[in-house]
Amino acid sequence: MIKELSYRQIDATLKWTATVLILIGAILTSLAIDPWNIYLMNVGTLVWLIWSLRIRDNALIVVNAGLLIIYLMGVGRVILQ
Repeated sequence: MIKELSYRQIDATLKWTATVLILIGAILTSLAIDPWNIYLMNVGTLVWLIWSLRIRDNALIVVNAGLLIIYLMGVGRVILQ
């Protein structure tokens, strides 16, 4: 039988997943490994945005939505090359 996850467990999973993805993306950026760095940063920021929306924290929503737009410009750059 599938165990139900509590809101706290879901929140923790979202935050840690996003954190790991963004840190790996930052490492890839420092090693100039394109475009995987951009992809991971986008996914990580999207997960942080989802978590921010879940807890209704306006400051985190704004910063993560802004970062997602910036990172999506990077994806656009990769696609246009």
